[in-house]
Amino acid sequence: MELKLTTSEIRTILQGCQYTLRLVGSSKDYRRLQSSEHFSTSNDVVLNDAFNVLEEIVDAIDGVQQATQQQTKRI
Repeated sequence: MELKLTTSEIRTILQGCQYTLRLVGSSKDYRRLQSSEHFSTSNDVVLNDAFNVLEEIVDAIDGVQQATQQQTKRI
């Protein structure tokens, strides 16, 4: 079963994920966990890295939309 989402819906969901990650990252408990000497990930990534990746993806979607609009105007 394939979920059909519009570009706008995809963008909104990704931005919602960014917002959620910011909320979690700003919590005192999460900051305490992340600063623990026992906090470790396989690639030394932290929550902010996930936020940044989502931001890049949203920017890439925006870039595709802008390029598509410019191509449409030329035709």
